[in-house]
Amino acid sequence: MSANDTPRAYDAVIIGAGHNGLVAAAYLARAGRSVLVLERLDHTGGAAVSSRPFAGVDARLSRYSYLVSLVPDKIVRDLGLDFRVCARTISSYTPVERAGRPTGLLVGGGEQRTREAFARLTGGDREYEAWRRFYGMTGRVARRVFPTLTEPLPSRDDLRRRIDDETAWRTLFEEPLGVAVEQTFADDLVRGVVLTDALIGTFADAHDPSLAQNRCFLYHVIGGGTGAWDVPVGGMGALTDALTAAARAAGARIATGHEAIRIDTDGRTAEVVHRTADGEAVAVARHVLVNASPHELAALTGDAAPEPAEGAQLKVNMLLERLPRLRDPGTDPREAFAGTFHIAEGYTQLATAHAQAAAGELPGAPPSEIYCHSLTDPTILGPGLAERGWHTLTLFGLHTPARLFDRDNDAVREELLRSTLAQLDAHLAEPLADCLATDADGRPCIEAKTPLDLERDLRLPGGNIFHRALSWPYAQEGGGRWGVETRHANVLLCGAGAVRGGGVSGVPGHNAAMAVLEAAG
Repeated sequence: MSANDTPRAYDAVIIGAGHNGLVAAAYLARAGRSVLVLERLDHTGGAAVSSRPFAGVDARLSRYSYLVSLVPDKIVRDLGLDFRVCARTISSYTPVERAGRPTGLLVGGGEQRTREAFARLTGGDREYEAWRRFYGMTGRVARRVFPTLTEPLPSRDDLRRRIDDETAWRTLFEEPLGVAVEQTFADDLVRGVVLTDALIGTFADAHDPSLAQNRCFLYHVIGGGTGAWDVPVGGMGALTDALTAAARAAGARIATGHEAIRIDTDGRTAEVVHRTADGEAVAVARHVLVNASPHELAALTGDAAPEPAEGAQLKVNMLLERLPRLRDPGTDPREAFAGTFHIAEGYTQLATAHAQAAAGELPGAPPSEIYCHSLTDPTILGPGLAERGWHTLTLFGLHTPARLFDRDNDAVREELLRSTLAQLDAHLAEPLADCLATDADGRPCIEAKTPLDLERDLRLPGGNIFHRALSWPYAQEGGGRWGVETRHANVLLCGAGAVRGGGVSGVPGHNAAMAVLEAAG
């Protein structure tokens, strides 16, 4: 910036044009505030984007985040977003071999059909009745907790009173989740299916005393007040495209290719130094909202860095010329892959995989789950691909902490991908490799991302998709009214690392905007 340049002043400067930053920008601009959004990449969306990762193939995949549960309808209505989701008719399918024959558990397609699937697998009604009671309980909690996410933080006691169910409170908030899973369910496979929601991007055992698994489970069962995970029509990028349009229509200025490098603040006015193609520039603001990790926030403000974060997942995107046939003759692949297809996720398998990874070894049977976006929403496929039977597959692997990749990220990635797909192939009547499409250069349409890849590509600390350990959705000692406050009065954290952050929700963006508007009176 030359000496004659005068920094432009804004009511709010937002660092990061991921979905939370865009939500905040749209709310503030609609309230008449002047808003500048700085994004270091050449596009908006952050991890919630759709892209064409395979050369010459017209298929727009949700490359990183991929399902929607936590976006409140309130945000969609308030901002007038052109965005919708489709429900999956099947919740999940979990293949297994019992008594020497391939079978599985299909959850979905109506209550009677699910009851019959449980009976076929377990030999009676006990497990299904336990399932109904357990998820009836989580459903009641969801209806009470989810609306609080866009309200000022309740106290712990207030949230407990609102839930008004001491058994549910003990199960979800006080005891390791493994206690309830083992007391409620007898079948190892059913136990594993329940536990998986506690381990998405979270490296923990069912009995971890930190209750990290409980917090992860809670956020996975409260979304929308139902816990349902839906498919974003048009891919995840449809959400951030709609948010970008809403923010710009309201008057927000979005500057891509502008990387924030420092925040200087006296608590009343802040200067954001950012790097552009023409050099450094400065934007002055009454408030700064940081849609980045707590680690990035500390680097920008010069504060002490928080505890290191670590991701624990493998993300794989695939494009197939056809869905593979299953060894289980009683299940249609179009149903099995429409929901969440659990692989090596029995309760004992999950415990073994965690123990192996905790000892510094790759899991011998890596647990993972797959779903097919295009079965529910074929609009992400270019003209002709759907008619030819092509489909996308998204795989999310568990219990693969970033530390396992430190010695050689590329080599370990390939080793883990091979063993993960081998676990899937064990339940298929044909190898998955025979079904993979090829790109314009003749290469198989498959890409894998480790935690270290996500740290490099998206600046997720340690590849942690939640930026840090998930928080309880109530006020913490020394915390702020909305869960977005920092030690600097006019600097707010509006990313996934905020209280009630994590996942694709827009909640931290909404709450940071509300905090700014309240502060302005």
